[in-house]
Amino acid sequence: MSAPKFTTLGCRLNAYETEAMKELSAQAGMRDAVIVNTCAVTSEAVRKARQEIRRLRRDNPDARVIVTGCAAQTEPETFAKMDEVDAVIGNTEKMQPATWKGLAADFIGETETVQVDDIMSVTETAGHLIDGFGTRSRAYVQVQNGCDHRCTFCIIPYGRGNSRSVPAGVVVDQIRRLVDKGYNEVVLTGVDLTSWGADLPAEPKLGDLVMRILKLVPDLPRLRISSIDSIEVDENLMQAIAIEPRLMPHLHLSLQHGDDLILKRMKRRHLRDDAIRFAEEARRLRPEMTFGADIIAGFPTETDAHFENSLKLVEECNLTWLHVFPYSPRPGTPAARMPQVDGQVIKHRAARLRASGASQVDSHLQAQLGKTHQILMENPHMGRTEQFTEVDFSTPQREGVIVTAEILGQNGTRLTA
Repeated sequence: MSAPKFTTLGCRLNAYETEAMKELSAQAGMRDAVIVNTCAVTSEAVRKARQEIRRLRRDNPDARVIVTGCAAQTEPETFAKMDEVDAVIGNTEKMQPATWKGLAADFIGETETVQVDDIMSVTETAGHLIDGFGTRSRAYVQVQNGCDHRCTFCIIPYGRGNSRSVPAGVVVDQIRRLVDKGYNEVVLTGVDLTSWGADLPAEPKLGDLVMRILKLVPDLPRLRISSIDSIEVDENLMQAIAIEPRLMPHLHLSLQHGDDLILKRMKRRHLRDDAIRFAEEARRLRPEMTFGADIIAGFPTETDAHFENSLKLVEECNLTWLHVFPYSPRPGTPAARMPQVDGQVIKHRAARLRASGASQVDSHLQAQLGKTHQILMENPHMGRTEQFTEVDFSTPQREGVIVTAEILGQNGTRLTA
């Protein structure tokens, strides 16, 4: 009898929750199982999940296959109908010890094949389950889950539920323990990170949490924030960007588009000028600030002119790390009922955005030549700068340490030192 095998698809939060499931399944005495933690962000993500499940069944004919994650939450019947699948559990159930005890005791007999409850009724996070995960150099800490917004293209709220926050005291205690274990960088993660605190007493903001962490954990060398909604950034977060060198100068922005009409049809809360103003102000406060961004190509009704506004936004906000998503309709979302853009047009537009992103990366790398950076080593030959840029070393370094090095050259999408 062998220990369970886990496959994680999708975001950092899923990866965080997989670590929690490993602990829960081990405590329950689970054996001979394959657990697939799925993503539902696009139709392609669901297709890949099904493909992965079929592959895992072929490779593990004697193991039970358990499917969980966002796609299992939003489309439980899709996976329950698959011959390869023995059990489907929802995003709430996967974080409950009782679920794993039941599965370990009896996969099929007395245990329901599908355990997926109403995610909208959930009011708590499971952030207390583990302290974080990552390499020996960087830990990811979940501080928020779910989303109260209803963008017309997005299925994620139906997979994650409404927004709920991990209290600041719990987060600070987790990070203290991580620093004591030797972690030099912590990344705050969540589904809608800038909504952190809205459901807590006194309704604190993300900036309050950041300031509190930096004040109460003085030995933490580096704090990093994952994806944020720039229109919801508060005053304290802007202050932290300006005055706190331990807050890394790299933000990933959930922009999605560069045209005002499309942004309104997406039901986003910002306009293109808001995005440009935020990028300019963040760079004024922190000149070395770099940005990543999510941009969707081919959203329903998108014309050539609309698309050109997205393309222009890449340079106007000086975005460096682009995540380009070719639009695919998600059943049950308002955008799926809008007039769709031809698939070949979407593919062409996505390619143009990616080419623009590649050019931006090249410019960023060229600008680093000759500069000295503090680089956190992820393995003996590769680390990342403060702006999350990968750096190759010819001489081995100790994993997990921060080294000071001069940038000597460029190798593809990486720097060399």
